Amino acid sequence: MKILVTGAGGQVGTALQARAPAHGLDIIALDRQALDITDASAVAAAVRDNRPDLVINAAAYTAVDKAEAETEKAFAINADGAEYLAQAAKAAAIPLLHISTDFVFDGRKTGAYVETDAIAPLNVYGASKAAGEARIAATLEKHIILRTAWVFGGVQNFVNTMLRLGETHKELSIVDDQRGGPTASHDIADTLLRIAKQVQAPGFDDFGLYHYCGAPAVTWFGFAEAIFRGRETPKLTPIPTESYPVPATRPKNSVLDCSRIKRVFDIDQPDWQAALSRILDQQ
Repeated sequence: MKILVTGAGGQVGTALQARAPAHGLDIIALDRQALDITDASAVAAAVRDNRPDLVINAAAYTAVDKAEAETEKAFAINADGAEYLAQAAKAAAIPLLHISTDFVFDGRKTGAYVETDAIAPLNVYGASKAAGEARIAATLEKHIILRTAWVFGGVQNFVNTMLRLGETHKELSIVDDQRGGPTASHDIADTLLRIAKQVQAPGFDDFGLYHYCGAPAVTWFGFAEAIFRGRETPKLTPIPTESYPVPATRPKNSVLDCSRIKRVFDIDQPDWQAALSRILDQQ
């Protein structure tokens, strides 16, 4: 099976290329220099000319705070680009797998979010991703939208930020009232590749929304403690969200219920602590 991957230079896109051989899959890797997904004609040509069996969209505008001032750019990539890929996949009669986010929710729910919960994004980034979900669903029947959260494993993420700051600061103040499930990019890649094979099975019709994130749930402060465990560390101080003002409001509860993906694809929630240990061992 041949898979076209957009956003191949990002955290998940890079992981997809690294993990594909283990799944026996061929990847056509297109980073944003090779394919601008906001260009509808370029997207159509890329799918038409490469003739993939399936598309995985790992391209996204993910600068959450910058999005508050770059609304048009965020929507162009996360909503328009997603729609263009859905249109191209529909024309080619192939499925589209698309990565979305916990930020489509407002974080006010007490328990874990299920796929049928109402969305209510608190910021531009979340709104742009929600729009992308809606446009894909309205355009293409054969789609999988995988909502995930707190992605780490690439160059720019919370883990590397903590390690970098730990080298120059004796004390770090970390938000302790936002809760979620950190998710390693390699685990997301493995999950997408497993799904890619299963959706091609004859008679598969369980398309739609799925949640996938790491377990157990933790706060950013708890995640930071795990990052520095066993290392010479700065002093970590837990603080409320209000003490760390940023342009974009974050949901305080980002925990996703992952029972549907287990039921349909037999995919378990990954242990983010084990994934973190593997990544830290490579530092």
